[in-house]
Amino acid sequence: MTKILLIEDDLDMQTLISDYLANYDFEVRAFDKPIDALEHLEDNNSFYDLVVLDLMLPQMDGFDVCKRIRKLASLPIIISSARGELSDKILGFDLGADDYLAKPYEPRELVIRINAILRRSTNSAKTIGDFEIDEDKHEIKVEDYLLDLTRIEYDILYMFLQNQNKVLSRESISNSVTGIEYNSKDRTIDMHISNIRQKIGDDSKDPKYIKSVWGIGYKFIG
Repeated sequence: MTKILLIEDDLDMQTLISDYLANYDFEVRAFDKPIDALEHLEDNNSFYDLVVLDLMLPQMDGFDVCKRIRKLASLPIIISSARGELSDKILGFDLGADDYLAKPYEPRELVIRINAILRRSTNSAKTIGDFEIDEDKHEIKVEDYLLDLTRIEYDILYMFLQNQNKVLSRESISNSVTGIEYNSKDRTIDMHISNIRQKIGDDSKDPKYIKSVWGIGYKFIG
């Protein structure tokens, strides 16, 4: 069942949206106070598939809430607001919103927008073990944590994930990743892999994911 986090301080609108989405097999958790919603999301961001966010909220401006959500998770965000000016829509998209619905709107339109965003997310992402790869965005998450990877680090980690339990030589890595030239005396590849290990929380002395193969290269343990 698709799980939606709704942040809406108008309780009548909150009930309307929650009940309507429930009819389409969405499970909705609603908050009227953004600080409570953010505290909840911080501990439960992997539980939800999408956020529906009002802008005119108590405690915090909705745009600030949008920025906070984007720092906490890579969840899709639909802004649902009576603030329908073009400038508001542009700012919302600039801050990381995936869609913007200006009130009033038919609840059926919200269902259509949610399904469209989830189809795009599903089509571009795939899961391999603890890792989720979004090929369209060139992003990789480990256990729902978005990794801050350079392009070369992304390409190397992607190569590992596509070749689990296979020994990859340094030369084969350099031949497959743009921007690296192989030199047997050069430690560039080792440096990139050391950075990847640090970012995925892997211990080189007791690796969970990337194992060194002496004299050859590395093996990603699936």
